[in-house]
Amino acid sequence: MSKKWNLIVDIERCDNCRGCFIAVKDEYAGNNFPGYSAPQPALGHNWLEIKRHERGSYPLVDARFQPVMCNHCDDAPCMKAARDGAVKKRADGIVIIDPIKAKGQQQIVAACPYGAVSWNEELQLPQHWTFDAHLLDAGWTKTRAEQACPTDAFRTVKLDDAEIQRLAASEGLEVERAELGTKPRVYYKNRHLMTHCFVGGTVVQRVGGVEECAPGATVVLSQAGREIGRATTDTFGEFKIDRLPPGSGRYDLEVSGAAGRASTSFELGSASPYLEVLTLA
Repeated sequence: MSKKWNLIVDIERCDNCRGCFIAVKDEYAGNNFPGYSAPQPALGHNWLEIKRHERGSYPLVDARFQPVMCNHCDDAPCMKAARDGAVKKRADGIVIIDPIKAKGQQQIVAACPYGAVSWNEELQLPQHWTFDAHLLDAGWTKTRAEQACPTDAFRTVKLDDAEIQRLAASEGLEVERAELGTKPRVYYKNRHLMTHCFVGGTVVQRVGGVEECAPGATVVLSQAGREIGRATTDTFGEFKIDRLPPGSGRYDLEVSGAAGRASTSFELGSASPYLEVLTLA
């Protein structure tokens, strides 16, 4: 089975430094790579962008960042929309929009459900991030994005289909909008940070008539009598339990520590709730 290129992005590691964004701009803006891509405009095109998502509310707020780009889908809608072989899928998994054949074919832009194809008005050409195919073909083993990332959020790997599926299963990797059936080759680790909710709060205890933070308390979250998750309060008595599907209904939360117990219930909507202060008694 032939090996194909895949990109793995760990959302938890991305801190929005935008080194990857700048690296892609540096590689393609104004540079022509015949057979791969025409020059990217200096303005208006972001072939790699950073999507931002905020969860929670004061004082427990979580901001996360997700690099997004062409997914190099195995069942690419842009390829189906193209005429005269203007979009091709290489044997190594990379999708190329031919910079000559694709001229004038604006329908290729509209066909991408991820918004990853841009229209170059000056050249009358649809364009996308080419997975740095010109560099990989020259012997590179990493994309420019991975090379530039100071937090190791990217991994460029060449694996056969069975290997990448095993890796996805073992590391909990997900693709964007899997329900579309496009079979992307860009995988995300810790994608729940962009799609799911968390619950958080602060636990205190009374010591000599004074309320103090309660570190080391056990927090158990359950739903319909089944444990969903648990956490231990930190030095400040704070806790957070993640990976809760938005709109998933009613939850019960119980805290136990040296000073006693506390409990509460809440209804989970689309936002990540902060349960404020829970006092052990």
